[in-house]
Amino acid sequence: MTRALSLARRLPLALACAGAFVLLASGCTQEKQNELRRSIQNWTGTNGVLEIYSGDKLVRRFIRIDKMSTAYGTDDKVARPYRYGYGILDENLDGVPGDGEKRVYFEVSDYSTPYVFYESPR
Repeated sequence: MTRALSLARRLPLALACAGAFVLLASGCTQEKQNELRRSIQNWTGTNGVLEIYSGDKLVRRFIRIDKMSTAYGTDDKVARPYRYGYGILDENLDGVPGDGEKRVYFEVSDYSTPYVFYESPR
């Protein structure tokens, strides 16, 4: 009986917190909502894949990427024209981390060859 009563007392607080979150999120700009979504995603992690192309040919693939970040200047806080992250270099391009394939740091320039970043369906 006391446990049910305790849960009944907590329910209004939980509903109020959920309602406040919905109101705050709906009042945010689209960019702020995206930042919130990315921060939640960064906390939970993703299984990203980065593919780099030369023309129509796949030349590099990085797998098991937690996130890709935009570089910002230390002093001026201005976004730099490249993205960076950590992932496993898939040397044989089979989409599976193999023996000897290590986790590496990478950078991709906005001015480089085309690339595609997506969440792995596996």
